[in-house]
Amino acid sequence: MHITRLRALRGPNLWSRHTCMEALVSCAGEHCSLDNMPGFAERLRALFPGIRPLRPTTRNGPLAMADALELAALGLQASAGCPVTFSSTIPTVETGIYQVVVEYTEEAVGRLAFELAEQLCRAAAEGGSFDLPGALHQLRELDEDIRLGPSTGAIVEAAVARGIPFRRLTDGSLVQLGWGSKQRRIQAAETDRTSAVAESIAQDKELTKQLLHAAGVPVPRGRTVYDADEAWAAALEVGLPVVVKPRDGNQGKGVTVNIVTRDHMDIAFRAAHEISREVMVERFIPGADYRFLVVGDRVVAAARREPPQVIGDGVRTVRELVDEVNADPRRGDGHATSLTKMRIDDIALARLAVQNHAPDTVPALGERVVLRNNANLSTGGSATDVTDDVHPELAARAIEAARTIGLDIAGVDIVCKTVLKPLEEQGGGIVEVNAAPGLRMHLAPSFGKGRAVGEAIMSTMFAPGDDARIPLVAVSGTNGKTTTVRLIAHMMTQTGLRVGMTTTDGVFVGDECIDTGDCSGPKSARNVLAHPDVDGAVLETARGGVLREGLGFDRCQVAVVTNIGSGDHLGLAYINTVEDLAVVKRVIVQNVAPKGMAVLNAADPVVAAMAEHCPGSVTFFAKDRTHPVIATHRARGRRVIYVDDGALVAAEGSSAVRIPLSQVPLTRGGALAFQVENAMAALGAGWALGIDWASIRSALASFVSDASTAPGRFNLFDYRGATLIADYGHNPDAITALVQAVDALPAKRRSVVISGAGDRRDEDIRKQTEILGAAFDSVVLYQDQCQRGRADGEVIALLRQGLEGASRARDVVDINGEFVAIDHALSKLQPGDLCLLLIDQVDEALAHIATRVAEAA
Repeated sequence: MHITRLRALRGPNLWSRHTCMEALVSCAGEHCSLDNMPGFAERLRALFPGIRPLRPTTRNGPLAMADALELAALGLQASAGCPVTFSSTIPTVETGIYQVVVEYTEEAVGRLAFELAEQLCRAAAEGGSFDLPGALHQLRELDEDIRLGPSTGAIVEAAVARGIPFRRLTDGSLVQLGWGSKQRRIQAAETDRTSAVAESIAQDKELTKQLLHAAGVPVPRGRTVYDADEAWAAALEVGLPVVVKPRDGNQGKGVTVNIVTRDHMDIAFRAAHEISREVMVERFIPGADYRFLVVGDRVVAAARREPPQVIGDGVRTVRELVDEVNADPRRGDGHATSLTKMRIDDIALARLAVQNHAPDTVPALGERVVLRNNANLSTGGSATDVTDDVHPELAARAIEAARTIGLDIAGVDIVCKTVLKPLEEQGGGIVEVNAAPGLRMHLAPSFGKGRAVGEAIMSTMFAPGDDARIPLVAVSGTNGKTTTVRLIAHMMTQTGLRVGMTTTDGVFVGDECIDTGDCSGPKSARNVLAHPDVDGAVLETARGGVLREGLGFDRCQVAVVTNIGSGDHLGLAYINTVEDLAVVKRVIVQNVAPKGMAVLNAADPVVAAMAEHCPGSVTFFAKDRTHPVIATHRARGRRVIYVDDGALVAAEGSSAVRIPLSQVPLTRGGALAFQVENAMAALGAGWALGIDWASIRSALASFVSDASTAPGRFNLFDYRGATLIADYGHNPDAITALVQAVDALPAKRRSVVISGAGDRRDEDIRKQTEILGAAFDSVVLYQDQCQRGRADGEVIALLRQGLEGASRARDVVDINGEFVAIDHALSKLQPGDLCLLLIDQVDEALAHIATRVAEAA
């Protein structure tokens, strides 16, 4: 068994709505059938007891080693604590080649799981050993390192619960919530509206104290020092005991409290000085350490923090008691778990010495031994929720402190005896105000109930019911996608929206092209949805991107499938039949929002069948109003679009809107049948978006398919009295549609210039010229700039084969080079002739044609 390819499907995909790793796995010999490997299943389970049983599948044929790989990759992740459930193994048409699909939550973890699963399966096959604890440790460590921390994760989970899409922008905690102009960003417990000035103030603890004191908020006395001697002098000035901390620290790093001796001061100063050159010495306020979480204008959570400590049992040493506490599965080495492990470091040793203890002494039964007086969770402390007990005046002081510093989200640290009384009444004080406060003590406190702090932050970022989504239309199909995308975008623009659009011609935001080339994949889709000026998006969604990476969005408001016909790109990536292709194209339909709409071609039976996979509603379109699918759908009172008496008709129930085709220039009064279908598809999308009919009519009337608005899509030119048509048609269905359109135009003599894309099947390349040979008098063949894996002259030979026995074409010539071929065809034209130019390099070819037309004018 060998994994020949492993790729991440980062969005909804062919197999699942989940993010998945997709492996192409080659099995040979006995690995093709586990029936030929006696004892393998038993050895596998002995090495990994947590793996699911290998059970027969519903598919034909025996289980293969690939099936074991699937269960191992899924099971290892699940055993490491990753929330994954989906997996599948699918044989390809090639014997011994399988597609293995396994869900992941973190891409790097999914990749490592496949690597370890392959090692596990090999060990089981060869009777070797496998370090299961080591493998699970690797996966857990990697997962903890790269997954979102508890604070960011809580906010993202709250967003997901509200249906707000999110995208992680870095390997760290920077996350985009929402799309386009509705997006917001967070980084841990900071929002894009957290003031950088306020954050800077909060980091400067001396300045924070000054501002709070000026505002009348109680704070402890103290000052900044620069060496240990000055620190001790300051401690004597303010009165022992004191607190020592870095002036610009965070997460409790370098903080030591309740210092009463010079030796302890020296240790505390060194710890603080490692964090910051400037160190603060403050009067120690007796009482408990409380953290108040202020979000906006309210306290949403409060917790009493206890320092890391153990309780003696008269038998075990301090070190043994610490080891027992650290064995709690809630405690980890970092911030990934709800609690952090206690550490016996220099500060802990100093604190133990004050209590006449060392790590190897045995505390008396019931004796409380404190390892450090700093109560931060990041140094091993614990938290008890006290939110419901907070006195209103005390909460008001915390809110006032956050507002004084200027933070929209703040962790306000208060030392006082109780939260049941006002701060002044008990001599307490605010000791710090923190930007980007950690949320885990409120999410999963050691004692008491967790608080929905992620939801509280969400409520300040987005209004109730706002899912931060912009209108999103996904368009797929074999032909007509780009024209349909452009027309839908034009409709949306009529309503005043700034539209982002992805096509095979590039990425556009408004009238600006921000990227060029074939941009119909998920990367371009994500770029549009991240653009802050985009109010609505129309995304051409090609098969290649869906197969390679999945969708670039979680769901769409409208999905449009123009057609499937006889297909295109068949024979690639194990998509060999029209039915296979339809499964790929319908991914956008399967991911329509529950209140969204799929707009489907009723005249294409493969497309019409996608309706049963749509979670939302369906609009069918077809030229023939009597088509059974149209008639049935309309009889049920649902939306249909058809052609009647020279007009587009959009009907629902007893109501109908008519738009004369004479007012839709794209269709040339209805003469261009394929453009009529594109117009119907776009109309259905506009209707589904709720665009008013006046805007839809205006858009249809003002959209022209010329070289600037829809390059390579039936662009017409006048050349010395002859008609030129430039189009990017490159499959049999497109050629058939073009021939039908050309037949509707008058011409004395008809010629065509064509090449063929080398990545199509032989029969598809031949079929194009079979069609053209019956419709044109002369044919000019040229070779594409890129042969896409074909040998020199191979495509031309296939095109010539398609012309053998042609009923009409008598003049056939081969030309080397696209532009030379165009010039040759133009040189033969007479007034009244028609020439169809099937171009390959769209922009360059259109520019070349425009130059020749201008020269002839």
